[in-house]
Amino acid sequence: MEIASMHFLVAEGEPVQRELLVGMLRHLGAQHITTASDGLSALRLLEIGLTPPVNIALMDLSLPGMDGLEVIRRLAEVDCRVGIIVIGAYSADVLFSVETMAEAYGVDMLGSSAKPLSSARLQELLAHYSEPSTEPQPEPEIPEFTFAEVGRGLQAREFDPFFQPKIELETGAVKGLEMFARWRHPQHGVLGPAAFVPVLESVRRIDFLDWSMIEKSVAACRNLHDKGIPISFSINVDPSTLAHPQFIAQITACLERHRILPDYITFEITESSVLTTNPHFLERLLRLRMMGFGLAIDDYGTGRSNLQLLAAIPFSELKIDRSFVDGASRKRAISTVLKSYLGLARSLSRQACAVGVETKQDWDFLQDLGCTYAQGYYIASPMPVEDIPGWLHDWKHFF
Repeated sequence: MEIASMHFLVAEGEPVQRELLVGMLRHLGAQHITTASDGLSALRLLEIGLTPPVNIALMDLSLPGMDGLEVIRRLAEVDCRVGIIVIGAYSADVLFSVETMAEAYGVDMLGSSAKPLSSARLQELLAHYSEPSTEPQPEPEIPEFTFAEVGRGLQAREFDPFFQPKIELETGAVKGLEMFARWRHPQHGVLGPAAFVPVLESVRRIDFLDWSMIEKSVAACRNLHDKGIPISFSINVDPSTLAHPQFIAQITACLERHRILPDYITFEITESSVLTTNPHFLERLLRLRMMGFGLAIDDYGTGRSNLQLLAAIPFSELKIDRSFVDGASRKRAISTVLKSYLGLARSLSRQACAVGVETKQDWDFLQDLGCTYAQGYYIASPMPVEDIPGWLHDWKHFF
């Protein structure tokens, strides 16, 4: 969006500072600028909806009457989608905390700057703005199923694994495929986990799905290997399935049937699932690693791990949750956390995979940070195994 067509609100209590900000915006090409001298006025102008609507608000933290923190909170309460740039005579750590707070409120925080704001910094922050979609996105309707209906679908072999590629950022090489369970329902089409996982979890029979997906994923691995594509597979497994006394024997037999070595299989377990000091479960994880299987901690960043416990878990890969990846290139609060997670993986000599890479900006940012692997819709959507060879051919020509 061109700066000349954008509408800016400058909320600053000091007249001289307010005029300096206005002048800086005009120098950059802005033509539509509204000003406010206190917090309450700024809030009212944003709430009533000016014409044209405000795209970006430059806001001093120390506004008279109602300070910037309260304005941010009030804007969140009315779901205001204006991009916010915070300016203040405060240290970097305070401004970082303001960004973090605004992100937690759900405000579109473009960034912050200590006073005085330079023209170069302003341009950098303005570049973070992306116009919100004006069309409402309808929530997809998820059919409700009983356990008996899901069970019949499993018995009829209507469930299949779809696979999303995992890419090495440095080289663009395809390093693996992650499994996602899908139900090819005869009436409703292809359904995702939200339609069937809660039903299975409610009766504690998620193992029915896990074993179906394990068997089909290992068979798919054999299929690709026979086509000259010796690629590794990651399979999401519930901890209750892993903890079953017969798991080791069953997975060994499965790999023998399909002539696949353990080195080609990684089991993914959510972060919240591994927050345990249960020695029996830790022994099971150790045995799998000693057999050659990979272990990945999925959704990392959502479970508030104890770092001492995390270091004791024999995982080979840390999969960073998409909430710390999407938008990290333009949001300092998110990018700082992302950098710390990547540093943690390196310090523990583990690989890191960023999940939820949606744009080229995400990709480039992760490359610059030295992240090992990436997954996301920018690369590819989950697909049936029969589509993998064609996609690999296209990717090699694309990259």
